[in-house]
Amino acid sequence: MAFTQQFFTADSHFGHQLMLRFRPFQTTDEMDEHLIDSWNAVVKPHDIVWHLGDFSCHDEARTKQIFLRLQGRKRLILGNHDVHADGQPRKSIRNLAWDQTPTSYAETKIDGDRIALHHYAMRTWSASVHGSWHLYGHSHGRLPPYGRSRDVGVDCPDVGYAPATFQALTAAMKSEEVVA
Repeated sequence: MAFTQQFFTADSHFGHQLMLRFRPFQTTDEMDEHLIDSWNAVVKPHDIVWHLGDFSCHDEARTKQIFLRLQGRKRLILGNHDVHADGQPRKSIRNLAWDQTPTSYAETKIDGDRIALHHYAMRTWSASVHGSWHLYGHSHGRLPPYGRSRDVGVDCPDVGYAPATFQALTAAMKSEEVVA
């Protein structure tokens, strides 16, 4: 049986024209293809990918085409672009074959580390005073890490448009922690 890894990413914004102002692509098709290729270069079919919001701004058909091309078992933490004003998931998001029902918050564990997952950065989160971690999106790399929390969005300079493992995302943070 193949080893399963968990990956984290956020803010792909597939098809979102506004992202071209901040990303080095000429068209949304070019951006989408780069994001798909970057994703599939690291994620294997059996891996789990937590997408922490703002998956796609395309219509239902194009969003489904992209979703089906992405490797791995995909789980979604809902972002502001994934829902209607009333907080309900958009049809283009709701009708995808997510590995779990999309939600606004989730937790996972990796090697004993508890990880709180949300689209938005939080100053405090479940078990934060007990050494848990918090991964988020929404900020497009503009917020620096805070304690044991960090942005995992594709726009973060150290991410390179691809999902990343917990170990890769937290390595620098762990080396900077002061042990009392």
